[in-house]
Amino acid sequence: MQEKEKFKIVSSKRTRYILPNILTVTGVCLGISSIKFSLDQNFSLAVIFVLFASLLDALDGRIARLIKGTSEFGKELDSLTDFVSFGIAPAFIVFLWDLNNYGKIGWAITLIFSVCCVLRLARFNLTKYETDQEWKKNFFEGVPSPAGGLLILIPLIYELSNFQINFEIKKIVPYLNIVVAFLLISKIPTFALKKIFIPPRFTIFILLLIGVIIVSLIFFTFETLLILILGYLLSIPISIFTFYNLTKKFKNENSQDDHEDIL
Repeated sequence: MQEKEKFKIVSSKRTRYILPNILTVTGVCLGISSIKFSLDQNFSLAVIFVLFASLLDALDGRIARLIKGTSEFGKELDSLTDFVSFGIAPAFIVFLWDLNNYGKIGWAITLIFSVCCVLRLARFNLTKYETDQEWKKNFFEGVPSPAGGLLILIPLIYELSNFQINFEIKKIVPYLNIVVAFLLISKIPTFALKKIFIPPRFTIFILLLIGVIIVSLIFFTFETLLILILGYLLSIPISIFTFYNLTKKFKNENSQDDHEDIL
């Protein structure tokens, strides 16, 4: 008698595609849930859910590449998730928290941010690099949508934290939204760090740093998150400087190679 075939939901060769997509779908659930919490005026949980969505967004692509589970379906799903979790959810949170006080102008600013986010994601999906430009994969063109979603939450995160300065933080909300919206569609190079090599001797220190950040997020959530976001802002000038230095370096190498070929 022939052995009965084992029941399988998917082919064993396809199981590696499931995990990254599960993380992506979880991310969109977190993003939508953050909108629900903001409708309930529970802005602390709304921000935390956007934070978790951004962490999952950082993990799903890296896990997919690690287990060789990348696919066109996963790429499109990731972009749709990013739009919901970082193009719509943070914009609604900020609108319900403060921008609704500006009436039609506040809603227009919300729409501008969301439109810029979807344009940024569409451009990202169409971006391709030549074989001699692989180094550019370590940079994004413009601020990525997860970072943009967290950047417009800076005033709210500050208000939720224990930091206190004599400044009405809500005054900058409309201007910050517009600035971040244009950063999303700009061509400013920002760090992606997709193909970064960490020497083995530094691994223990990287793990220690990650551990410190996780503990800080648990006990000082909004203070730590605010410091991390401001740290990201400070990294943008560094990424611009690094990108143009590398561009100059590779242009010089290519010109030398062309010169040698002519000789």
